[in-house]
Amino acid sequence: MAHILIVEDEEKLANVLAEYLALGDHQTTILLDGLNVIDTVKEQKIDLVLLDLMLPGKDGLTLCRELREFSDIAIIMMTAKVEEIDRLLGLELGADDYICKPYSPREVVARVKALLRRTNIQEKTPSNVLELDSETYQVKVYQQVVELTAIEFNLLNILNKKPGRIYSRSQLIDLIYQDNRIVSERTIDSHIKKLRKKLNAISSENELVQSVYSVGYKLSIM
Repeated sequence: MAHILIVEDEEKLANVLAEYLALGDHQTTILLDGLNVIDTVKEQKIDLVLLDLMLPGKDGLTLCRELREFSDIAIIMMTAKVEEIDRLLGLELGADDYICKPYSPREVVARVKALLRRTNIQEKTPSNVLELDSETYQVKVYQQVVELTAIEFNLLNILNKKPGRIYSRSQLIDLIYQDNRIVSERTIDSHIKKLRKKLNAISSENELVQSVYSVGYKLSIM
């Protein structure tokens, strides 16, 4: 049974979400503002946070950033702001998915189930699909060795830590080039293109590194 933290200031909506999630055998906790979110995640075993963008006390984007400072917990942002910049900003701060209001409770439950499956995918994935050795920088795809450059290995290693999670280009730049050098997004695209070509040479039917239009890249292991 997964424990879902619902952070939503509309009490009726929060209760409806809790009822639908309970039908899916999920335990829920509701918070109506952003003040106690961090303490709740630290003190309780929370598997996923449904996080509204506009909250009294502390807004959702601030909470998302603070959660990512100490936790890789699954986060779904819920927002009535549909502008692309808000969606991208949520992903930049580490959100795994977002849902735009108005939405149906069934859609939320489906997104929750899908994200919980993705966050557990590494434990369920056969070890012979993708193996990375950080000490030797060796990568094996279906037991076949793939020769990668250091940048390509680091890119794959980042994506492999959370299969299914979308990483934007600027987020990948920050994670790989931690010396704050100036790197263009086209450079990341070029490295990803070369990485995908090498991986697809072995796994042509299952494209492991996938692009998400206008957002970034993710690792898909089925």
